Amino acid sequence: MLKQAMPMFPALRNLPRDTRDTLFLLAVIAWVLLPQVSRLPLWCSAGAAAVLLWRGWLALQARPLPGKWWLLGLLMTMGAATFATHGTLLGRDAGVTMLVVLLTLKTLELRARRDAFVIFFLGFFCILSNFFYSQSLLTAFGMVLALLGLLTALVNAHLPVGKPPLAQAAKTAGWMALLGAPIMLVLFLLFPRLAPLWGVPSDAMTGRSGLSASMQVGNIASLALDDSVAMRIRFEGNAPPQRDLYFRGPVLSSFDGHRWQSLRDSQPSRFALPANLQVFGKPVDYEITLEPTNQPWLIVLDAAAQSPELPGYRSFMEPDLQWLTYRPITDLVRYKARSYPVFSHGPVQPVAGLQPFVDLPPGFNPRTLALANQIRRDPRYAQADARVLVQVVLERLRTGGYSYTLDPGTYGQHIADEFWFDRKEGFCEHIASSFVILMRAMGIPARIVTGYQGGERNSVDGFWIVRQSDAHAWAEVWQTGQGWVRVDPTAAVAPGRIGTFQRLAAPQGVVAQALGNFSPTLAAQMRAVWEAVNNSWNQHVLNYTQGRQLDLLKRIGFESPNWQDLSYLLIAIVVVASLLGAAWALWERTQHDPWLRLLGRARKRLAQGGIDSTAATSPRQLARQLLARYGSQAQPLHDWLMALELQRYASSSASQPMDLTELRKKFSQLTWPA
Repeated sequence: MLKQAMPMFPALRNLPRDTRDTLFLLAVIAWVLLPQVSRLPLWCSAGAAAVLLWRGWLALQARPLPGKWWLLGLLMTMGAATFATHGTLLGRDAGVTMLVVLLTLKTLELRARRDAFVIFFLGFFCILSNFFYSQSLLTAFGMVLALLGLLTALVNAHLPVGKPPLAQAAKTAGWMALLGAPIMLVLFLLFPRLAPLWGVPSDAMTGRSGLSASMQVGNIASLALDDSVAMRIRFEGNAPPQRDLYFRGPVLSSFDGHRWQSLRDSQPSRFALPANLQVFGKPVDYEITLEPTNQPWLIVLDAAAQSPELPGYRSFMEPDLQWLTYRPITDLVRYKARSYPVFSHGPVQPVAGLQPFVDLPPGFNPRTLALANQIRRDPRYAQADARVLVQVVLERLRTGGYSYTLDPGTYGQHIADEFWFDRKEGFCEHIASSFVILMRAMGIPARIVTGYQGGERNSVDGFWIVRQSDAHAWAEVWQTGQGWVRVDPTAAVAPGRIGTFQRLAAPQGVVAQALGNFSPTLAAQMRAVWEAVNNSWNQHVLNYTQGRQLDLLKRIGFESPNWQDLSYLLIAIVVVASLLGAAWALWERTQHDPWLRLLGRARKRLAQGGIDSTAATSPRQLARQLLARYGSQAQPLHDWLMALELQRYASSSASQPMDLTELRKKFSQLTWPA
């Protein structure tokens, strides 16, 4: 019996070919759409799943496909739902939704090869649409598998005769991808980039930072459970100690009793206090790779006196030392910055502009106000300045039974009162907010600074990783003769939150927890390796920018490269590659007998089935061995081998033999012994 190669899915072995191929294609489509499920409207994800399952059931039951009126009705219904959900049929989100709708509905009219080709190309577009939302390494790996699956289905569609194994089509698809890899590499390196991340639009990307220009108690506490990466830092030289790694974000100075806001947003007319930044000592140079935030903030280490170097963005510093760009950061960006850990800023003598930093809304936190009056009436502190009063409050935090927790419960109207007198526990935002309210109640200007504190060094690649769980809130207190001074009240409650000690950790998944219990060292090392690999992807692929393209041209000899040089080089490479390919094809045609090459391919395939031969074995002898071994089931191969011999040795009086082109086509359609 003629042996068949093992199919890719053994459960599909006995199904008719149309059913097998349809189910395989549906599985590939489901894999392409799977990453989109969390971003698509619920009705679209459910509808797509229902259509694919329905189409699979029709294939298994050999039922007829629905008529055009069914398809038209479904298309109109889903199109209307898309418009109702997004308010348009244009744009990224609505366009992706409609693309998913069209791809899944097209499977319901998969009747001819032309319909299959339409599905293939829609599938390729869906693969690209995944990168509108995420360009992570996992997404890229998943889409490479999807690409190979679609290529396998496409190759299989070009094998119309018999029931060729899917493994055979997959092998051909793999070779196609490998042969195309050099072309993709050249295009990646030299194709002009018009914007970050290959020009892919990401205007509506959801922010991942979690920090905002306003803060209500509970926001940062929920963010601390997110262990994803916020940014990566590469220091030039030695990094500062962890306790000094304060990365500045939004500064919140206006309080309405419930919410802290930037003074710039709530009271623009009063946001005029000059920065007066002065830096001292040795600077720290570093490079930050910042994840997309959809916000205009440039997170920098306190304090940066010069604008960070961020190609494609213009930035400016606010009077509160926060660096901003003129448009939101919607892509992974990398920028260089220089900061001075020792600095001073703000006025050094009392000015009218400090009043907004003392204001408190009436009717809130009466017990905290009473506590402030009590401290002020104490003879020891009647004439005390801000430095002394700060230490008094910090001592209360250290010795008053206060604790640092991720689960402080829901606070009511009087946030500071509940923290100071009732709960005595909270996350950094509760502690910083209550501290600033108490300082203001004593007449001392104070404000909240949000950002990130700390980080961890990856032992594999040396980059420092700052996670969303490192989000932090601290205070700045104005002191006569010094200006604004950082005070971190959380350090008084929980010193382990600052620096190198134990942090509150995000809950782990079942697999990660089991691996950590089995070998904490192995778990930490595996995590470090993965993050180093992911960082390399970010640095060398996602951040391969216009500037790095021009730097590549400099390294290969261009003195002052520009876009024209890049275009000329790309065109030259394409022309040279085309000429070399044409020359190789011409040389091969003149140096090698195509008939012998085709016979050699046949001998190789037959040898896999146990039929040995030599260079002297004729096609007729091979055909006889086939019949002797496999009987009538080998008749198609026997006839093809005889046609091959006839093409070479037929006399002029014989009937017109097949040409080599037709013989090659039939070669790929035959079932060979294995």
